[in-house]
Amino acid sequence: MEITAQQVWLMISAAMVLLMTPGLGLFYGGMTRAKAALNMIMMSFISAGIVGVVWVLYGYSMTTGDGVLGLFGNPFTSFGLQNLMGSPDLLKAGYSATFAIITVALISGAIADRAKFSAWALFVPVWITAIYCPLAYMIWGGGLMSAGGAVTAIFGQVIDFAGGAVVEISSGTAALVLAIVVGQRHGFAKDPNHRPHNLPFIMLGAAILWFGWFGFNGGAATSAEQAGLIWINTLVAPAAAMLSWLVTEKIRHGHPTSLGAASGVVAGAVAITPSCANISPVAAIGLGIVAGAACAVFVDLKYRFGLDDSLDVVGVHLGAGLIGTLSLGFIALPVDGQGGGLFYGGGVQQLIAQTAAVVITLLLSGLGTLGIARVINKAVGFRVSHEAETAGVDLSEHAETAYAFGEMGSGFSSLSHMLAPHTAAAPARTEQHAKEDSFA
Repeated sequence: MEITAQQVWLMISAAMVLLMTPGLGLFYGGMTRAKAALNMIMMSFISAGIVGVVWVLYGYSMTTGDGVLGLFGNPFTSFGLQNLMGSPDLLKAGYSATFAIITVALISGAIADRAKFSAWALFVPVWITAIYCPLAYMIWGGGLMSAGGAVTAIFGQVIDFAGGAVVEISSGTAALVLAIVVGQRHGFAKDPNHRPHNLPFIMLGAAILWFGWFGFNGGAATSAEQAGLIWINTLVAPAAAMLSWLVTEKIRHGHPTSLGAASGVVAGAVAITPSCANISPVAAIGLGIVAGAACAVFVDLKYRFGLDDSLDVVGVHLGAGLIGTLSLGFIALPVDGQGGGLFYGGGVQQLIAQTAAVVITLLLSGLGTLGIARVINKAVGFRVSHEAETAGVDLSEHAETAYAFGEMGSGFSSLSHMLAPHTAAAPARTEQHAKEDSFA
């Protein structure tokens, strides 16, 4: 069987989306403090490792297999992908795996600086199994919110081309719940400005994410015309959102920042994800403008409410995910002259369908994540100790540091006195140690 151009594009797209996860690691690693940078990158990497295995064993089957009450696919239908051997559907399995990987990795930014790596490693497979796979099946795999599903029959057909609900709202909601369960970092209330330590990392990570998003949104395109629309929309929505974020920053805080530019790009990419194949380029620009300005305001609300969403997962991914998903009720293009959003005379049906999808996603991810987090928190504890957090989770969880300055990069040899600097057995604090702590 000869490989087709569409199959080649799917392979390339899958590789692009997989690259987004280490790109996210750089983005998150730069946003956190120096003493937690490696931990954030590792949380993205371990997500790829765990989900990759889970997806082959039963994850893909749960999103595509024979349905169980329209809620999830039978995990044994394609267990181990044995029944797909020799089939081009293996490409679809690989492509869909990269979506699951990046979705759960997104959540990690809400608990930066203070989470046990072992607890995160437990959370990843359970969340993918209990939350992501059922949701992906319900919307994309033939379940309740797919064509012919029970929810669709009542509220109408949901539009979620690349994952506004499945990826963005689900991960943003989980991040909100996890941030509440794990609690604030020590010192957050007194000094909420835990500033990013490496802005070039953030910009590089955002650039990799934007690059990968063309495969994320465009991999499932079925025609050159649809692919062209997706590509242009994935260009202009993040571009407009970046500009909008920077203008909002200038008005509110007096300066446009590089962090704002990177965050604006991500907010625009998130907003266009569900609608990339279903709105015009001009509408995509408008959507980006709204998402950029709104999310620039959303991320500041965490200080007002005391929510330590460390790396703005809730403000950007949940916020822009809601905007992008609900906007289809207004700006979705008609199909063959039928339907469409309110602005095209399509009535309220599409808005009702999008709202139903949002509510179901919020409930499933919110309540499900709460249950998972509480069980893990009780079983092993989600937080590191105060001493370990002060020393830095890079050192306490991995016995490594991102930057080698004197003993800062010596791994295990400095672990004991960094974790217990005030005990009698600990070596005396030196001027070098004080400099290192100040840097971290």
